[in-house]
Amino acid sequence: MLDINPSLLGLTLVVFLVLIALLNSWLYNPLLGYMQKRDDDIKKDLNEVGSNDDEITNLHQQADKIISDAKAEAMALRDKVVNEAKELSESKIEAKKAELAKKFAAFTDSLNSEKENLNNALLSEVPLFKEAIKAKFSKI
Repeated sequence: MLDINPSLLGLTLVVFLVLIALLNSWLYNPLLGYMQKRDDDIKKDLNEVGSNDDEITNLHQQADKIISDAKAEAMALRDKVVNEAKELSESKIEAKKAELAKKFAAFTDSLNSEKENLNNALLSEVPLFKEAIKAKFSKI
């Protein structure tokens, strides 16, 4: 039947123990060390991500502040330029109004002088008109 050989049993036990010792030193310990290192790296990365969130939040706040400052500066600059343009246009309008007022005054003066000349010319020709009218009435 089945014989149990103690020397083979002992040798199998020794080979098994040596195999366990070799596997422990060559496979299990490096594998466990690698897994522990990986867990530590993951924890470290998670901590860095948390600190990166704070940095990102700070950077977003700084960017928003810079943008709002730039918008305010642009609005101030725009208002300044618009006001300067308004002042320039108003001064040009006033200068043009003054020029047109001078031209209008000169025109009215020339018109008045022409009116007087025309009036004088008509008054000087009134006797001729009277004679022409008398001649027309006399024919009738």
